[in-house]
Amino acid sequence: MDAYRNSWAAELAAAQAWWREAGVDLAFADEATDWLAGARATKDAASPVAPPKVAPAPPTAPPRIGGARASWPTTLADFGAWWLTEPTVDPAPAARRVLPSGPGHAALMVLVPTPEPEDRETLLAGPRGRLLEAILAAFGFARSEVYLASALPCPTPVADWPQLASTGMREVLAHHVALAAPRRLIVFGRDVSPLLGHDPAQASTNSLEFNHDGGTVPLAFAPALEALLERPALKRGLWRRWLDWTGT
Repeated sequence: MDAYRNSWAAELAAAQAWWREAGVDLAFADEATDWLAGARATKDAASPVAPPKVAPAPPTAPPRIGGARASWPTTLADFGAWWLTEPTVDPAPAARRVLPSGPGHAALMVLVPTPEPEDRETLLAGPRGRLLEAILAAFGFARSEVYLASALPCPTPVADWPQLASTGMREVLAHHVALAAPRRLIVFGRDVSPLLGHDPAQASTNSLEFNHDGGTVPLAFAPALEALLERPALKRGLWRRWLDWTGT
């Protein structure tokens, strides 16, 4: 019996030695074993479940300046209250907005881009306003005889005029002019040109018209009041243009 065991052990040892000589020193199986399956299952069970991805909502367009057309004022007398309170016209509160002044159906409407920074209750209460009064006197008008307005209700140093025109301010200005119904419209400063639908390069011509809700009004451009303050020589050209425009 012992001889048999010794003989079997010797054969086993010889077989193992043969396989080692052949380069096989590990046991192999035909089916692959996923030794990390347990570890992954444990990690997945401990990890929180990610929420489903939700596509972002498309951006909404800002409301048109002026809001619903049906809510616009229908008389010049009602325009002031609307100008002070309509939220889409300007984000500033009523205390920072400045009203236009003067009578409707005036012989002349004067339009400036914005109020002066120091304006509170009166439009153009500072040095630009004093210059304008002198210009109007040369034209034959008192300030109280013209309709004086600004295209925007608040001082706005860096206004994006093309953007304002495309988002509704052009229509608001046209409605404003229609309510004021002046016989002539003079604009000081070319920045506001996009709201009037005119190329600033053509501002020197005297045959322009502004189309508004109620028809058209003769339109003329003048240098900005601040430019006239800084360069008094510009007044001479303004005077000549006024004479050509009015035929006097």
